[in-house]
This record gives sequence, C-alpha cells and structure tokens, in this order.
Amino acid sequence: MHVSIVVPVLNEADSLRELHRQIGDVATQHALELQIIFVDDGSHDTSWTTLQELAAADPRVQAIRFRRNFGKAAALTAGLRESRAPLILTIDADLQDDPAELPKLLARIYDGYDVVNGWKQRRLDPWHKVYPSRVFNWLVSRLTGLKLHDHNCGLKLFRAEVTQEIRLYGELHRFIPVLAHARGFRVTELPVNHRPRQHGTSKYGFRRFQRGFLDLLTVAFLTGYGQRPQHVLGAVGLTFFGLGMLGLGYLGVLWLLMNVFHAFPADPIGPRPLLLYSIVATVLGAQALSLGLLAELIVHYVGRDTDAYSVAERTPQ
Repeated sequence: MHVSIVVPVLNEADSLRELHRQIGDVATQHALELQIIFVDDGSHDTSWTTLQELAAADPRVQAIRFRRNFGKAAALTAGLRESRAPLILTIDADLQDDPAELPKLLARIYDGYDVVNGWKQRRLDPWHKVYPSRVFNWLVSRLTGLKLHDHNCGLKLFRAEVTQEIRLYGELHRFIPVLAHARGFRVTELPVNHRPRQHGTSKYGFRRFQRGFLDLLTVAFLTGYGQRPQHVLGAVGLTFFGLGMLGLGYLGVLWLLMNVFHAFPADPIGPRPLLLYSIVATVLGAQALSLGLLAELIVHYVGRDTDAYSVAERTPQ
C-alpha cells in the first residue's frame, strides 16, 4: 500500500461520490495502491449513507462516523490512527482540493522531504477569506520560524512517522507542518490547483479565525518552550520582579535620606504612584516565577513518557 488518504467530512454528501471518482482515477493512472479513509464529523445530511455505499462498493474505502461534531482535528486524528500506509495524504471533501496533485506531492516526498504542504497560489475564495488568511499565514511564519505561504491548506502529504510524534487537538490540525518542523522533520511547500466551491457552504467564520489565533499562541509556546516553560515564564517574572525591586529600593533609599540622614526635607512616600507600581510589579514577578516552577514540575512528572527528541534513523543492532 502506497498512500493512505484521510478525508474529514462535514455535510458534504453532494461531493463525496465525485471526490471518490477523482481519487480512483488518479490511482488508476499512476498505479497507486490506496487506502481511503472518510471520517464523518457529525454530518446532518446524507453523508454517512453515501459513505456506507462507497465502502460497500470499493474495498479501498473505510468510513468512520462520529456521534457528533468534534472538529476537524479530531476527525484527522481518527483517520490517521486507521492509516496503514507509509505515506498519508489529507484532503478536504468539498472538491476545492484537487486529488490530481497527488503525484506532484509524491515527487517532492521522494526528494527527501517528510512533509509537503499544499500552497493555494491562485486561491478561488471570497476576499473575506483570502485576506485574513494571508495575515494569519504571515503571523504563523513569523512566530514559528517556518515560512510557508499557506499553513492551513487542507492538501498535505507526509510520512507516517510524523503522526507518531505530533498530537492534534483543538484547531491544531492547521499546524501539522509547524509541529513536524519543531520535531526536526523536513518540511516544504508546493503550489497546488485550487478549485471554486461547487457544493455545500464554507466552514469559515470569525470565530474560527479567533480560535486559530489562540491556537497559534499555544503552538508558538509549545514549539519554543514546551519542554522548558520556566525559560519564558521565568524571564517575564524576573523582569517584573527586578523592576519592582528597583522601584522599592529607590524609595527605600529616598526614605532613609529624608528621615534618617535628613539630606532632603521629609516627604511621605506612601502617596507616590511609584510605590504602588513597584509593589504590583514585584507581586506579578513572584507569581510568574512560581507558575514557571509549577510548569516545570508538571513537565517533569507528566512528560516523562514524551521524548524531548526525535530519532531519524538507527544503525542496525
């Protein structure tokens, strides 16, 4: 078996048969052995009935149905767990991703890459999806260090080893290349054909963009400081604690000069805003340092079964 294709489905009954036909055409033209895994993420239309019919007619097809909508990351995770091929392709079910791009993606994998991310260079979507997506992709590239034009493209091809070392939840499915890159896998991108929507409605909305941004902060923290949280929390804590102690030290010396050495006329320091700011900064700094220590304890005890490294290959034993 060459490739496992994982297809998350949400109310895509009108496009499933055509997608299956196009995937079959690609497999026939290029002599590919495929495992096709459809995951119905709580659809309310006839998607599940269609998937049952496709699975009954084609032994390559496997279908999974969720009890309710759990999100695309959960659907992909379920599909990835069922995959048996050394290479895995993810593709959306709305026909905007073109299965005919699979041979080009395979060629890049055979060049030595571990993840090939699709790039919808000519994107056929409304402007209110295109421009926020460009901003989002720019932020992801800047915060994670992995520069891609289209992090959220549904068309991705990667080696099975990648799925063994990354965990998807929330909205982290769009960060598969970032998570793989953080583990040392070789990631590249390839321009792919993007087609206009023919059936169904877009799942895009402001709440999705909002959740994506929050997940971006999570990924940036996990990839940069997931194994050493004190490095970021401690740095923040030391900064605030240091500023607070400087302010309190200055006020303490000033009080001594006024009330003990009488170098200046006595003037109470209690009403001064600097006193309040210094106390607040000191408390915040101490809290951040404490949180950093607690986070280190959690990583130490809970993360014992998670390796902090990734092995590419081993010599024969």
